[in-house]
Amino acid sequence: MTTIAIQAADLVKTYGSGPAAVRALDRASLAVARGRFTAIMGPSGSGKSTMMHAMAGLDTVDSGSIRLGDLELTGLGEKQRTLLRRTRIGFIFQSYNLVPALTARENIELPLRLAGARADSDWVNDLADTLGIADRLTHRPAELSGGQQQRVAVARALAARPEVVFADEPTGALDSRASQALLTFLRRAAREFGQTIVMVTHDPSAAGFADRVEFLSDGAVVDGFDDPTAARVLDRMARFDAGVEVAA
Repeated sequence: MTTIAIQAADLVKTYGSGPAAVRALDRASLAVARGRFTAIMGPSGSGKSTMMHAMAGLDTVDSGSIRLGDLELTGLGEKQRTLLRRTRIGFIFQSYNLVPALTARENIELPLRLAGARADSDWVNDLADTLGIADRLTHRPAELSGGQQQRVAVARALAARPEVVFADEPTGALDSRASQALLTFLRRAAREFGQTIVMVTHDPSAAGFADRVEFLSDGAVVDGFDDPTAARVLDRMARFDAGVEVAA
């Protein structure tokens, strides 16, 4: 039986007002299965990043529901959402967002320390070993390659063992080799660690690493399927360009 880690229902988000208003989310709904790697895709302006930011507690919505387990996120204030992101939700940014003055280990442990919790050194070491950065933990971001910085960011997102990790175009600034290594780790994190991962991407090859892909168009989830391949995802995206929103 599939257990739902986080669920969004009928999300509405509008930017601006009057004739210039843009509805980024239009009653968008999505249920993410626990312990699976889910990719979110869609044409430019489809609302995929807006939906991810709302589900991760980084942004608010006008209406709708977001439930993380038994917790309703939409009624939380900014301070409550900040605390939530330090413990129950992890986030991997495309731009890494590491603190330049801190070492890799200090960056990994920072959210936990801000939450007043003690980092599990054994778990951090295991993550560093698995990600291939164990020998770089005493180095600052400027002394790391882009791929190493992104792996530090991944370890930081996983350090608190969050219920869900969101990744916003995590391979966007990486070369193909570093991208493949990162995506392989994310898939392994879901399959071996039982980590729930939600990734927004524009890359069909990246989506091919996921267990499931969901497609947005015009602010709503319109389609999705399990066991995606790059070819199948590319075909589906081509049909968006042709104006076909529902799978045959």
